[in-house]
Amino acid sequence: MQNLKIKRLKQAVIKASKGIWNAVPMIICVVLLIGLLNVLIPKSTYSKVFTNSIFDPVIGGALGSILAGSPITSYILGGEFLAQGVSLVAITAFIVSWVTVGIVTLPAEIVMLGKKFAITRNAISFVFAILVAIITVGVLNLL
Repeated sequence: MQNLKIKRLKQAVIKASKGIWNAVPMIICVVLLIGLLNVLIPKSTYSKVFTNSIFDPVIGGALGSILAGSPITSYILGGEFLAQGVSLVAITAFIVSWVTVGIVTLPAEIVMLGKKFAITRNAISFVFAILVAIITVGVLNLL
């Protein structure tokens, strides 16, 4: 009985290791693509995109979804956007979608998690990023 458990454990470890090894090239490509997009698009471009309209949360969510990155980077960008006059609701939508939605990382997610799950997760995350931004700024305005 004990030998059977050890054998199954070894098989599981080998299978997981192969899966991770197969995903490494995709992960490296995603990281390089995100870095490239962050360098190629100047930060001053964002202030031109946001017009302080009712569409700012959608624009912020869309940009954050496309330009996915790390939370620390999003806080720095958020501070710069705020200094350039971008609305808080747009910045909040940008930050939430930057971290939770990933158009750039979608191919890797599809490989790792399946097409239906990855697309559904990203779509729900995008909608909630906009809702969270509107609710957060609404609550802040009440305080």
